[in-house]
Amino acid sequence: MSEPAPALRTEVIAGITTFFTVAYIVVVNPTILAQSGMAFSAVLTATVLLAFSMTLFMGVYAKLPFAVAPGMGINAFFTFTLVLGQGVPWRTALGMVFWSGVLFIVVSVTPLREQVARAIPANLRSAAAVGIGLFLTFIGLKSASFIASDPVTFVRVGHFDRGTGLALVGLLVIVLLLRKNHPLSFLAGIGVATLGALVVGATRLPDAVVALPDFSAVLQLDVVGSLQLTLLPAIVALFFTDLFDSVSTFVGVAQATGLVDARGEPRNLRQGLVVDAFATFGAGLLGTSAGTAYVESAAGISVGGRTGRTAMVTALCFLPCLFIAPLAGMVPGFATAPVLIVVGASMFKAVQGIKLTHLEDALPAFLTIALIPLTFSITQGILWGFVSHTVLYAFAGRGREVSPMLVAISCVSACLLVLEAVR
Repeated sequence: MSEPAPALRTEVIAGITTFFTVAYIVVVNPTILAQSGMAFSAVLTATVLLAFSMTLFMGVYAKLPFAVAPGMGINAFFTFTLVLGQGVPWRTALGMVFWSGVLFIVVSVTPLREQVARAIPANLRSAAAVGIGLFLTFIGLKSASFIASDPVTFVRVGHFDRGTGLALVGLLVIVLLLRKNHPLSFLAGIGVATLGALVVGATRLPDAVVALPDFSAVLQLDVVGSLQLTLLPAIVALFFTDLFDSVSTFVGVAQATGLVDARGEPRNLRQGLVVDAFATFGAGLLGTSAGTAYVESAAGISVGGRTGRTAMVTALCFLPCLFIAPLAGMVPGFATAPVLIVVGASMFKAVQGIKLTHLEDALPAFLTIALIPLTFSITQGILWGFVSHTVLYAFAGRGREVSPMLVAISCVSACLLVLEAVR
């Protein structure tokens, strides 16, 4: 028997609560993607359009109270690995996001969805989350000048400056408010650090507070150029990262908040994954990195949001953000650094789910965790995780525990690694 629907007033409050917990992405995502050469205002518009449309889609189609927006970790992968690291033009990178969305849609609407999801070892899912968390934290520490590059030791302690101090203040504000489960935690930390930057002259007020949306990134993706064979590993890695993120969010939040069906399974999981797939597909078209459901949606669910009406309210809250590009553009990089650090720490908690008793379990997980931040590539971590897991299980005499689907995924991963090596 299904639970009764909450009152509309409760759903409205829940939707607004969810919005405030995820609204930081409106500032943080453009800040990260702007480093790839994209216009800040264009990415902000794309971010808001994606968050509005896909959160609304989540409410109307999947009937789930989840917010959808460009994913943390994937946006860093887009900028620092693909564009800055591998020299992929940002239009081509958008095309890669588009094709990973196409792949995600195909898997989500066919029986392959369950086969692929079940084949991926829980150890590797958790390890990928931990590795991406370290990746985000590394970027956050660099943005706050905690660390700097060094020709001898590769990295070293940075030269602390006023930005470092303000980032620490912002971090403290976020932690204190998170301890109280305050929905404005991230926004307050960004706001305090930005206000401090204004006081010390590290940023300045914009000429205008609001402006019309900038649609210049819409449909700017290079669909054909992104189909190069050498880019296939990254496209596949984007797909798997999206799948890991989506499944983990839906399962984790559903279990934590009781949003499950009579069998104890996450409610409307198939529909939710379809929405996430279209969020990635649509991100490439709109001009931003891949979208995904946000775990912060648990805040709205915990105050009574149980149906799609919550997501519809959250979606509507995003619309006014289309006009705040000048105001958002004054936020310095060190003001968003604490968000990256805290989100990274949150993702690191997945380390609790990693089994380390046997070497054939521990080593693939360790390689996944280590390679993502050390190579600045989610691709390398995930692909090496698949290959090493399958090979080590075979050598340990546990080959029968590896499903045919995982063997196929590992073979594809090995081929993709060869492509990456000879590129």
